[in-house]
Amino acid sequence: MTDEVTVLAVDDEPDLAELYRVYLDSAYDVRVATGGESAMAQMDESVDVVLLDRRMPDMSGHEVLSAMREAGYDARVAMLTAVEPDVDIVDMPFDDYKTKPVTKEDLLTLVEVLLHRAKFDEHSQEFFALASKKAALEATAATDTDEYEDLIERMESVRERVDDTLDHLSARDAFIEVPGGVP
Repeated sequence: MTDEVTVLAVDDEPDLAELYRVYLDSAYDVRVATGGESAMAQMDESVDVVLLDRRMPDMSGHEVLSAMREAGYDARVAMLTAVEPDVDIVDMPFDDYKTKPVTKEDLLTLVEVLLHRAKFDEHSQEFFALASKKAALEATAATDTDEYEDLIERMESVRERVDDTLDHLSARDAFIEVPGGVP
C-alpha cells in the first residue's frame, strides 16, 4: 500500500494494548488507547481500523463505537473482547467480533480482512458485518432468539442487494488467508 494504514487498538489493560502494538507495528502505524475517552481523543479520519475492547471502565466499547459512528468516522471496527457475544451485538455497528485471547496471526489476519472489506461497496460491507455477527452468535449457541431470526432476515435482504457484487467476488476476495510465515 502506498499510504500507511493506521490502526487504533483500544483496551483498558495497558499491557494487552501494548502487545497489540507490538504484534502490528511492523506492518501498520499503530495508536494505542487504554480507555474510551483516550480512544476518542486519538480518533480521526486517518484511522483505518479500530480494535475495540467491549468492557472498559470509563466508556464501554459499545459507547465508544456509537460515539465514533455519531462523529462520522467510517473506520472498520472489530470488537476484540473477552465478552462472549449475545444477541445484544446484532444492532452494534461493528464489522467483526473476535473473542480474546488472539494470536499475532489472528490479529494480522483480522486487520487484513477488514482492510480488504473496506474496498467493497456499502451493501457488501453490511453483509459481511452481519455474517460476522451470525457466526459469533452461532459459536455461543445464541440462535434460538427473535434477534437471531431478525439477523437472518436482514442478511437475506442485504444478500439480494449484493448478489451482483458477490457474483464477481471469489472466496479469496471475501476472506483473505494470510500465509503461514507472517512476520
